[in-house]
Amino acid sequence: MTSLYCTLFLPLLGSVIILFFSKEKTKLIKYFSLAISLLTFVASLFILFNFDSSNPNFQFYQETIWVPTIDAGFRIGIDGLSMLLVMLTVFISPITILASFSAIREREKEYYFMILLLEFAMVGVFISLDLFLFYIFWELILIPMYFIIGIWGSKNRIYAAVKFFIFTMFGSLLMLVSIIWLGNYVGTEILETGFTTNYLKIREVSNLIPQNIQGWLFWGFAISFFIKVPLFPLHTWLPDAHTEAPTPGSVILASILLKMGTYGLIRYNLDLFPTSSIEYGSLISWFAVIGIIYGALVSIVQTDIKRLVAYSSVSHMGFVVLGIFSITAIGLQGAIIQMVNHGLSTGMLFLLVGMLYERRHTREISEYGGIARVMPVFSTFFGIAMFASAGLPGLNGFVGEFMTLLGAFTSPFLNSWAYTIVGAFGVIFAAVYLLWMFQRVFFGTNDNPANFNLKDLSKREWTILVPIVVFILWIGVYPKTFLHISENSTRTLVNKIETIKFGHGSFPQLQTVELPKSPSNAIQQSNQNKPVK
Repeated sequence: MTSLYCTLFLPLLGSVIILFFSKEKTKLIKYFSLAISLLTFVASLFILFNFDSSNPNFQFYQETIWVPTIDAGFRIGIDGLSMLLVMLTVFISPITILASFSAIREREKEYYFMILLLEFAMVGVFISLDLFLFYIFWELILIPMYFIIGIWGSKNRIYAAVKFFIFTMFGSLLMLVSIIWLGNYVGTEILETGFTTNYLKIREVSNLIPQNIQGWLFWGFAISFFIKVPLFPLHTWLPDAHTEAPTPGSVILASILLKMGTYGLIRYNLDLFPTSSIEYGSLISWFAVIGIIYGALVSIVQTDIKRLVAYSSVSHMGFVVLGIFSITAIGLQGAIIQMVNHGLSTGMLFLLVGMLYERRHTREISEYGGIARVMPVFSTFFGIAMFASAGLPGLNGFVGEFMTLLGAFTSPFLNSWAYTIVGAFGVIFAAVYLLWMFQRVFFGTNDNPANFNLKDLSKREWTILVPIVVFILWIGVYPKTFLHISENSTRTLVNKIETIKFGHGSFPQLQTVELPKSPSNAIQQSNQNKPVK
């Protein structure tokens, strides 16, 4: 339990302590922030090593009631669906802070306060088991991200920050209305105990919500999550935010913030509104496929490297949404691992683009050429990230894309091969825009002398990139290490939805493992004692 609290609250504690530092002590602020983030990662390892992947229920559950009259409280826990995303968050955060050492040169005290506050909120989103608490963390993320883009961004940073804020706030308000409606209906009409925001209580009786009400609630949550993903056609804030944000901000956006949307679709839409997920899954899957193709085609015509990578995220996240709404174990597993894969490979691409920008102060593809001759090590790392993003077998991107396409292909809910056939063209187009960009930047011809005096990677940059490459190769060669973590939780969710649709699930009864008893987890214990159908 202590490890979970440390993983959540260490970044918050660090951000508060930074406020008491003198703004002139920039070196102390930088290394203190890095130390806090590394300690958070170490704390998360204790959770990972004690996590029982054979148990599909929530582990390390803690509950403290805040507002008894509405049954709102501090309820947190982790299962297989959230474990990998928590680990991705605490892994990427210290890398982002280390990359900030050269990317951020002004108002550093405020910046590192914001970045640690952001890490706190991101972890909170993935471990919240109370709708009230989830909404607090979801909204808290807006504040530091808005300022990171608006203060430390590029030329059009204010426009990008405001656009990001407006889009996200619109979705958040829809979700807030849905939370109030859901908590009131379940609490008064079904449980008859009064308003509640307890996720575990609501999940137990969600199948009793009438379909007409469930449909409205489904879309209230879904639109908020679609904006965050972002799913076509709600994606227009993303390229501007990515392009104008400082390099660390782009990395966090790509690696973590987009995953909050897809995580929300699994945790809330699929789990709380299974009937509506079945009803609208085909429609949403078509939007996902359109996003895959659209994002890839728009990436092909980009002249700015960073904007090209930004639009590629629209395409890659389409695969994740397609895997989710295939509602198959392999599709959901592929979606979860693809969230991690995209966070690693696209996050690494943004880091590399930022390193290149620091040397040349331009992101225009036409300004480059022959970079591989003077920066061979940098070019090698860029090639690895590029091939991983393109889905080359043996690297992490292939695993996620293959599983999501296979899930859609075999889905009894989508019941059509068309999604896979059309979506597969996105893999081909990804190879087109990435290889074309790579060839022009690193092997093209350009007589600009600025391209022939560039320094290769520094020791700090090696430190940033090597850990990411390790996981890119690890997932690509032996993905079982990571897929095993979420397997039982995924199968349990699929069984639940298949039972509603077909009267039975595809998987045999999953054995549950009872967690250590605590006075605060009565709801969790009652859930665990019920066998999974």
